[in-house]
Formats: sequence, C-alpha cells, structure tokens
Amino acid sequence: MKNTKTALILASLLTASASLYAASHAGAPLAKSEVADEAKKDMPAKASADMVDAEVRKVDKENKKITLKHGAIKNLDMPGMTMVFQVKDAAILDNVKAGDKIKFKAEQAGNAIVVTDIQTVK
Repeated sequence: MKNTKTALILASLLTASASLYAASHAGAPLAKSEVADEAKKDMPAKASADMVDAEVRKVDKENKKITLKHGAIKNLDMPGMTMVFQVKDAAILDNVKAGDKIKFKAEQAGNAIVVTDIQTVK
C-alpha cells in the first residue's frame, strides 16, 4: 500500500513537472489531435521549403543539363548563383525554356548536383 502511494505521488509529480516544462517552453500543451494537426500543417511547408526559386537561362536536352540562376539551396548549403546542373531525367526539361520562372529540387549525386524535380511558376 505504501509503495503504491509513493508510486502515485511520483507519477503525479513527474506529470505535473513535464506539463509545466512544456507550457513554459512551447506555450500551452496541445491535445493529441492538435499535435497531429500541427504535424500535417508542417508537411506541405517542408515540401515547398525544399523547392528553390530559379530562372531558366539555358536548356540542353541532348546533354541532360539546365543552366539556372537560382536562390540558396538550403539542403546543399549552397548560396544563390547561376550554374549548370545535370538533370535526373531529361523528360523534366520538356516543359521549360530559357526565361521561365521555376521552382526546383536538387540533390548531391556523387560528384554532381542533380536536379530531381522542376515545377513552372505561373
């Protein structure tokens, strides 16, 4: 009986201190459904955050290359500049031409940086 009371008191204290910590560091604690809603909101933001704004300067379908004047590529820790990229699939070059405003994703593939996705901006 004494061990049970002690365990309950300790559990209550731990729960209370965790709640106070969460409230003081992140605002009021969220219910489970609110946590799930917050996670869903962040997913599209993360996906769009991976996309980088750019302007197409040149398209070279034959060599699977594209020249872009781009903003910072955060996932590669690269500042904005104009450079030539390889593309993963030449088909993604079919819908772009010099002068187009786009959003793109790039990743490191061996010694090259490869564009893996392009979306035109309207």
